[in-house]
Amino acid sequence: MKRTIYFTLALVTLFTISVKAQQATDLKKTANGALYKIFTNNTGPKAKQNDVITFNFTQTTDKDSLLFSTYKSGKPVQAQVQASQNVGDLMEVFPLLTVKDSALVKVPTDSVFKGHEEARPPFFPKGSYLTFVIKIEKIQSLNEAIQEHNAEGQKLKDKELTEAAKYLADNKINAISTGSGLRYLITKPSIKRKPLAGDTVLVNYTGRILNGKVFDSSIASEAKSAGLDQPGREYKPISVVLGQQQVIPGWDEGLLLLNEGSKAKLIIPSSLAYGDKGAGQDIPPYCTLIFDVELVQVKPGKHAPAKAGVVSPAKKRVYKKPLTKKTN
Repeated sequence: MKRTIYFTLALVTLFTISVKAQQATDLKKTANGALYKIFTNNTGPKAKQNDVITFNFTQTTDKDSLLFSTYKSGKPVQAQVQASQNVGDLMEVFPLLTVKDSALVKVPTDSVFKGHEEARPPFFPKGSYLTFVIKIEKIQSLNEAIQEHNAEGQKLKDKELTEAAKYLADNKINAISTGSGLRYLITKPSIKRKPLAGDTVLVNYTGRILNGKVFDSSIASEAKSAGLDQPGREYKPISVVLGQQQVIPGWDEGLLLLNEGSKAKLIIPSSLAYGDKGAGQDIPPYCTLIFDVELVQVKPGKHAPAKAGVVSPAKKRVYKKPLTKKTN
């Protein structure tokens, strides 16, 4: 497998070098000032406004230093063709290409950093270019792209449900299910008070994905055992105000079910965590998360008084917060 990856990267490098060698004086210029050359002449419809294109690309400096490669990351990217907003968005070039077309695009860094020269890195001196070599892999209408995305998403959702059920069965976890899809198991009960929305809670936790890999922990011994690299982290219970969207919704719901001093296992589906986006390299899309949590302390907060005889309508909330506040 590694040989295949290295061979692919070698081909990409050779292709890029070959492309560079063909840069003569025949580069064309877009209205916004980007230079480009199309190396292929494939037949078929060109990408048009609102189409979704899937493409691979390399990104280099004038000295051929590789800044980014989708070949190296292992996944092409997608973009919807729109009117160009700036010289670096490549939107002037995409409509010139069809499926399997390859092109060179040189974006002048003087235009990119115009008005904010302080942000210009030293490897992009004045007069230099940011160079792209792109290859179009797929062109779809917006409806086609949405249908494909939904179909792929449904497959991943079904896979997640199957894998979560297998995890519970294999580990003989008899968890309680809530209406949202959250499952929980009290591993150390307590008769102390439960928190309310608005209370501040202190929580120790260790988070895993279904294969057992630990991605985060507030406990030093757990982090060390898992080989987590968290330089400068202060290992102690984290502080969370419940009901304020400071954490993923599975935590906001699950911690309200626990008593101060209790411990529990929370099995949180992706719909109550990071959904179809995932989080970083450790949490992929549609990933069920397993948290061993301890509700160390409850600090009462301010609570809105209930109004007699009035039932508040359910309000759909969109959560975009990470699991916890960023720690250094």
